[in-house]
Amino acid sequence: MPTPLDRAMQSRNLFLGFAGIVTAVSMWGIWGGDMFPAEKDPKGDPDTWTESELRRWLEARGLLPSGKASKDDLLERVKANMKPAARP
Repeated sequence: MPTPLDRAMQSRNLFLGFAGIVTAVSMWGIWGGDMFPAEKDPKGDPDTWTESELRRWLEARGLLPSGKASKDDLLERVKANMKPAARP
């Protein structure tokens, strides 16, 4: 005479439930994290940054640049918004 545990182990519903949980956890692990992490802030002298780096720096700080702004305009805006170096 089979016990309730024997019947549960032979059940397809238990297998499908376990497979669903494994699939859900796998999908969350893949898509839940940063699939394409944001690029880091550019370092160094802003005069050597590309236009896209200047735009990214401004956008990261909520200083949304105009789409028509030239590289010189962006550079001027970045320099105006950079924090001065701390004195030792």
